[in-house]
Amino acid sequence: MNVIEAIQTRRSIKHYDTHHKMTQAEIESLLSLAMLSPTAFNIQHWRFVVVTDPVLRQQIRAVSWNQAQVEEASLLIVLTADLQAWAKQPSRYWVNAPQPVQDYLVPAIGHYYENNERAQRDEAMRSCGIAAQTIMLAAKEMGYDTCPMDGFDFDAVGHLLNLPADHTPAMFITVGKAIKPAMPRAGQLDMSEVVIYNKFV
Repeated sequence: MNVIEAIQTRRSIKHYDTHHKMTQAEIESLLSLAMLSPTAFNIQHWRFVVVTDPVLRQQIRAVSWNQAQVEEASLLIVLTADLQAWAKQPSRYWVNAPQPVQDYLVPAIGHYYENNERAQRDEAMRSCGIAAQTIMLAAKEMGYDTCPMDGFDFDAVGHLLNLPADHTPAMFITVGKAIKPAMPRAGQLDMSEVVIYNKFV
């Protein structure tokens, strides 16, 4: 399957084969691809919480509007954002770059993010969104279906996952084998409404 086909055929799947198990090799392959997603300043803000404990999956489902796919999919990934990743040994994000690049970019990280909570959060959440799309397209290539989700109690999920204070949940991705297709696309807006050339009029 090529990328265009994966984009065209990816749908949000709610009903999964509860008997299908992903192998550890498949899970690690999927996450290794997610880790190639781009991030601002190469900070790699995302932290992928792979929830395998069945009791924890039940607890998360209970604070996620009881959506069945949280528990029934082969895999539940909670994408969380480390809002302070910019300040945590930022030199490691550029350790393999030429020294002049390191000398310029590492200090620039602090200059940009320090005392700028909006940028800290916005960039981390954008990074999680990009990684989520990578996961969904890579999963489609691997023969799996997915569902991106934000229908959950963010504070309750953070508590259940014991998230550090400087982390926040961004979204879920469920991954598994579909047992029921998605409904027909509900209604795509016309390109003339969503594509603007140069500026709004």
